[in-house]
Amino acid sequence: MSGAVGPVPAPLRAVRALRRAAAAVAALMAYVAGWAYIVCALFITFDIVARTFLGFSSQATVEVTGYLLAGGIAWALAHTLFKRAHIRVDVFVNRLPVQVRAPLHILALGLLSALAVLFAWAAWELVDESALFDAHDNSALRFQMVWPQGIWAFGISAFVLSCFVLLLEASLALLAGRGASLDGLLGSRTLEDETEEALEAVAMAHEGEEAPRP
Repeated sequence: MSGAVGPVPAPLRAVRALRRAAAAVAALMAYVAGWAYIVCALFITFDIVARTFLGFSSQATVEVTGYLLAGGIAWALAHTLFKRAHIRVDVFVNRLPVQVRAPLHILALGLLSALAVLFAWAAWELVDESALFDAHDNSALRFQMVWPQGIWAFGISAFVLSCFVLLLEASLALLAGRGASLDGLLGSRTLEDETEEALEAVAMAHEGEEAPRP
């Protein structure tokens, strides 16, 4: 369980490739979420300026920015999971031997997956109900609720699929006797991880400064 000797089994290699592909899609979704927040800030700024100096308002700032924030949060969940950036209180777990720690990582991910499935089910139930009653919001724009809710539910569903991909890889790794690798896959980010990431960011910044200008 703690070692990792010999070639990686083919099923585990395949699932790792699937995880890398899913992580790439999740990163793209996170970029979209980030731009949604920028749009939120610009829209709010425009509405304030227009109301103060031009005498009019969109009358939909709260609704539109609420949709963008909710969608952005949902669309960033999967990327946050792959980057191990969710908050976890596991000081005690990290002190356990890998033979105990690895199954606990999988248990934690399994519980998170179950909760994510519950959220996704509730989200799509809400979308279905809005579609059934042709629900619209109360703003001047009269948005059909099914659209922002559908985008939000899609983000949660992507999070569910990401949980399943990681759960499958972790289970195969444990069965293949590679439980020690689960710390890097599912465990909380360590001080060493944060330091390495900071150093990489600094190196990339220096490379950008030293790049020749035309």
